[in-house]
Amino acid sequence: MSRVPRLLLCAPASGGGKTTAACALLQALVDRGAAPVAFKCGPDYIDPMFHSEVIGAKSRNLDLFLMGEAAVRRSLLENTRGAGAAVIEGAMGYYDGLALSDRASAYDLARTTGTPAVLVADVRGRALSAAALVKGMAAFRPDSRIQGVLLNRCSPMLYPRLREAIQAETGLTVYGYLPDLPACALESRHLGLVTAAEVADLRDKLRRLAAQAEQSVDLDGLLALAASAPALEAPPPPSVRRERRPVIALARDAAFCFYYEDGLEELRRQGAELVEFSPLRDRSLPEGAQGLYLGGGYPEEYAGELARNTSLMGEIHDEILHGMPTVAECGGFLYLHRDLQDAGGRYDWRMAGVFSSRAWGQGKLGRFGYVTLTARKDGLLCGAGERLPAHEFHYWESQTPGTAFRAQKPLSERGWDCGWHTPTLYAGFPHFHFSGCPEAARRFVAACARYERGKEE
Repeated sequence: MSRVPRLLLCAPASGGGKTTAACALLQALVDRGAAPVAFKCGPDYIDPMFHSEVIGAKSRNLDLFLMGEAAVRRSLLENTRGAGAAVIEGAMGYYDGLALSDRASAYDLARTTGTPAVLVADVRGRALSAAALVKGMAAFRPDSRIQGVLLNRCSPMLYPRLREAIQAETGLTVYGYLPDLPACALESRHLGLVTAAEVADLRDKLRRLAAQAEQSVDLDGLLALAASAPALEAPPPPSVRRERRPVIALARDAAFCFYYEDGLEELRRQGAELVEFSPLRDRSLPEGAQGLYLGGGYPEEYAGELARNTSLMGEIHDEILHGMPTVAECGGFLYLHRDLQDAGGRYDWRMAGVFSSRAWGQGKLGRFGYVTLTARKDGLLCGAGERLPAHEFHYWESQTPGTAFRAQKPLSERGWDCGWHTPTLYAGFPHFHFSGCPEAARRFVAACARYERGKEE
């Protein structure tokens, strides 16, 4: 059991300013030398990139559906050692979880981990109605965990009166405000914000946000609230011993950047050595690679550059067809097609060709959200009939999406076939979090170790 100072920033809806508030708070705490750590509720890959840019260390995802309660608690404990405070950014609206329930929502995370929540309330265009919004959010569940409010896009002139009204009507402490800061706005694209690496003036924006937070946010009060969080405990993970550490080549650059850091740590815990490479720049796989992990990202934004790297694509094609254990999720799956075609007709590029089929942009969101995958046959990650938690979020479609799994939406009758699954390959649109399926991670690493032995023989 350990005491972890922590708080969760939530909002009534997406677009309410959670990421801006989280980055402002994190940068201000970094500037104070408070050594914060960052987490993101839910499956979002992009917001943690901004957190990581601020704190200079990897932000982690806390996802009750993908990881389960024990792994979430363990991540909080393991990744906050020596930290001054943990700042957790919520997802969507505070109570928005599976289907029309609050399961796996930011509220569920705060409740499960005993974390105080601070409501980021966008008050632009509101007066006393802001108090009604806050009161409704805090009272919606008896154990809402909402213990404070931070006002976003609030006029400095209005703030003193609005703070007084909200505190009088709700009994909650208002910990300050952020005014409307157009110069600090973060661009977005179809999968959410653009990645942190694509924001040329990000450091300047973060400095401005931190300076504003020092001026108009009660940082000491928020730290005191974080320190009031109860102690946490979690069972330690089973120990894993492996005589040799197989090398897994991890595709990581602007085109392939969607990974869960705790999921990568699970692969390491299972005995793998992860060596990063860039499908955009590197002409060959890392020396000694016995496995391959192609994560999601934006291969469509870099299709021309990827297509011109024929040396690497040829090696990947040959290695996969010769049995190198490979996990290819969403963007990685697109990369393995023969052709990648933009919905607007801008390009039709040749890719690695592991699948002799075409993938194309639909120009609209296809499948989105959590799914449970049930395997139809034995394969790299699991046996027939076994289940894996996963999620999808893509604007692309494939001529050959696969039929190796049955995907089922939670709390719904909706389902569909998807994915390729052989003894050496998983490829498909669904993403995994290996912390939530450690047996799949173990099987993947074990297959890589066998491939290493096979090559030596």
